[in-house]
Amino acid sequence: MELKNKRILVFGTGKSGLAAAELLLSRGAVPVLYDGNDTLDTETIRSKIRHADAAHTEVILGELPDDVIRTMDLVVMSPGVPCDLPVMDRIRSQGVPVWGEIELAYRCGKGRVYAITGTNGKTTSTTLLGQILSDAFPEVYVVGNIGNPYTEAVNGQTENAITAAEISSFQLETIDRFHPNASAITNITPDHLNRHHTMEEYIRVKRRIFENQTMDDLCVLNYEDEILRTMPAPSHTRVRWFSSRRTLEEGLYVRDGGIYLRENGAETLILRTDELHIMGLHNYENVMTAVGIALDAGVPLESIRRTLRAFRGVEHRIEYVTEIRQVRYYNDSKGTNPDAAIKGIQAMDRPTLLIGGGYDKESEYDEWIRSFDGKVKLLALIGQTSEKIRTAAIACGFPEKQIVCCENLEQAVKICAENAAAGDAVLLSPACASWGQFDNYEQRGDLFKQYVHALEE
Repeated sequence: MELKNKRILVFGTGKSGLAAAELLLSRGAVPVLYDGNDTLDTETIRSKIRHADAAHTEVILGELPDDVIRTMDLVVMSPGVPCDLPVMDRIRSQGVPVWGEIELAYRCGKGRVYAITGTNGKTTSTTLLGQILSDAFPEVYVVGNIGNPYTEAVNGQTENAITAAEISSFQLETIDRFHPNASAITNITPDHLNRHHTMEEYIRVKRRIFENQTMDDLCVLNYEDEILRTMPAPSHTRVRWFSSRRTLEEGLYVRDGGIYLRENGAETLILRTDELHIMGLHNYENVMTAVGIALDAGVPLESIRRTLRAFRGVEHRIEYVTEIRQVRYYNDSKGTNPDAAIKGIQAMDRPTLLIGGGYDKESEYDEWIRSFDGKVKLLALIGQTSEKIRTAAIACGFPEKQIVCCENLEQAVKICAENAAAGDAVLLSPACASWGQFDNYEQRGDLFKQYVHALEE
């Protein structure tokens, strides 16, 4: 679609929506920003748009009239806006095309695209892939759910551009022609069921990442994820499997302290796991996800090895904060669902005082609690899910006297510090989203670190 002079509704006025509006203005389109929250201020919204024509941009808040919908050539959805809102039914009934911010960026962008999704591990995998690519090529962009809107990157791209994109299920809901040169799914476990409603729908949306790929492209998949292994693999594109627990006839795998690639019967050592700064089987899976794509992108193996040896992980993902009075503090604020939090507690090698809880995404917590395996000596709970997790923990046999419901994160940190002994760890790994108490998981993690460092004073 030619965008110039087209009247385009941008649904959502957050970071992605504003970036989409800026891109549309730069392409000569006429964006109209819409947000259902009628308490927002239109001038404040306009002031955040970095374009000369921002002051003239129309902003609609609250109810969206049908006569406005009928004037639109296109709707661009922000990923945080659910696609099953009643207003979306009205938009579709008018026959107006709907793209997501990712679709808009893809249509406007240039060069090659490498995309990673999955319930857990996609941020670390994408960050690592972006670093591998940046160390090998001159023009690399790392975008998407990782915190950098894809639409912010495309105006500067040339035909030599390489984009590494972290793509969420929310973003995959609204793709159309989005076609990565290589894609990956790190894993699929229950998450965001308050948005997708059923596990079947969540799986369907995740698998859309390879929907438009061909045999010229590649899809990297986790053999140890039961859903991915048992569902039909894509037959219209090449597939490269990886495994953290078994040797594969073809693909990437971990064996005897090494990460290997086997292709056409020949085995190549990528590197020893003790050369990595990031720990745990889940991080070896993240490494294989990134390596699987990087090799297909043409990055020399020795360059990949150099980057892997230097990579120190992602902030907020089992991040070492400090040691105070022989107690180690770890920030795993990115553990926003039970499966991610399981990996957080499994990475601990000492008695642990665990801070959990937050916004309720309709997750179940039994499997997470069973993964404590005698390692958790105190469970400090915060947020909306405190009572739900407390009830589940007691039902799973976790001692009630070792559960504390706290008013906020600061109190949880203080209680854990007071009850910790030399040789223990305090771990923030909430198994829940941050919303309600915090703007995002980054803010939650930053505050955790702030409260921890205050203990040193």
